[in-house]
Amino acid sequence: MRWLILLLWPLPAFAAADFPPVEWMDSDPAEVELGQLLFYDPILSGNQGVACATCHSPRFGTADGVSLGLGDGGIGLGPDRRVDPENLPEQRVPRNAPGLFNLGASEFTRMFYDGRLEADPARPGGMRTPLGENMVEGFDTVLAAQAMFPVLSADEMAGHYSENAISQAVRMGQLALPGGAWDQLAARVTDIPEYRARFDDVLGPDAPVDFTDIANAIAAFVAYEWRADDSPFDRYLAGEPLEPAAERGRALFYGAAGCAACHSGRFQTDSQFYAIAMPQIGPGKAARFEDNARDEGRMRVTGDPADAFAFRTPSLRNVTLTAPYGHSGAYATLEGVIRQHLDPVGSLMSYDRSQAILPELAGASDWRVLDDPAEMQAIADANVLEPMSLDEAQIADLIAFLEALTEPGSQDGRLGVPETVPSGLPVAR
Repeated sequence: MRWLILLLWPLPAFAAADFPPVEWMDSDPAEVELGQLLFYDPILSGNQGVACATCHSPRFGTADGVSLGLGDGGIGLGPDRRVDPENLPEQRVPRNAPGLFNLGASEFTRMFYDGRLEADPARPGGMRTPLGENMVEGFDTVLAAQAMFPVLSADEMAGHYSENAISQAVRMGQLALPGGAWDQLAARVTDIPEYRARFDDVLGPDAPVDFTDIANAIAAFVAYEWRADDSPFDRYLAGEPLEPAAERGRALFYGAAGCAACHSGRFQTDSQFYAIAMPQIGPGKAARFEDNARDEGRMRVTGDPADAFAFRTPSLRNVTLTAPYGHSGAYATLEGVIRQHLDPVGSLMSYDRSQAILPELAGASDWRVLDDPAEMQAIADANVLEPMSLDEAQIADLIAFLEALTEPGSQDGRLGVPETVPSGLPVAR
């Protein structure tokens, strides 16, 4: 497959004209500033201890610097995050926290590693989501709708079972119903005078505030804050040369190495799904009633066995900032994940567990799949990527090109981390 696509790819020399213009989300400064406060405010979590920024921190390239994070029940940020002894997590967050760069570009219409949220004009609200026909309208974009998922996740933000009113509503399936989890969160936010005043500026005086309005503000902030399109690669497209090693890596990337077969376009992603034998660590994405630690990726969305263990091609912009890599964060370094792509099945079978960066969690079953030969074989059998060979110098050149996809300083954003938030709750830094 890789080589078939590669034969159709343009010659390695190209310029900006080879890429379509980027359409970006419009930004209302008042909505962006409101979204900034909401993004960093733990008020949206059930127990009021986790913010969006807990797992998407500028300090860690808008991710969290670990393979699989701790949401509700954790204290601290990134690799230093630890268990709260008074609120023990049940399990790790099942998937690696992705970076947030350039999500305001119109081409990003699929969210999450499995694409379970995606634009679909035929669906209610113009989106396909796990809520199906119960999906409410009012989300401006799929990026806004994405914000509804973490607040409903027990492991991420909601909390577990009967810990709080939000988690109770989630547990009972009362999400978008009147008085359900979203309504409770909206009321919690707008009971704070500064938030009410800021929503008045965005929506109009005394306009009702729904959770969709909260999500739209967060999306407006993310789209504005982490636009990263001034990397050395962007300047190359405008006519500036790359450094020699990066140029050699670019020629490999778009040529013999075949990377652009999937990592195509201005942001190096085709937004499609591929099974490439990525190691599975942690709790997986099994339903609560299932006794396994499997993550079947896109198959969970489509029900098609051909999609087993397939995950969305990530954008490679600012990829040097967002380690670890893979849907389970199995690889700590760019070199490690490049070598995995060169020999997917061999790398799976010989996976070095020391590469995983996992905050300590007593009782965690992190290696169930890796210790199960049948599970490992199933992942290997689904692989679609043929092995290939690159020498050490070529790998180094590819890394140099990936470094050229990073815009220096863009992880800090345009507005940065607020000193305080209207709830008065602590802001993690």
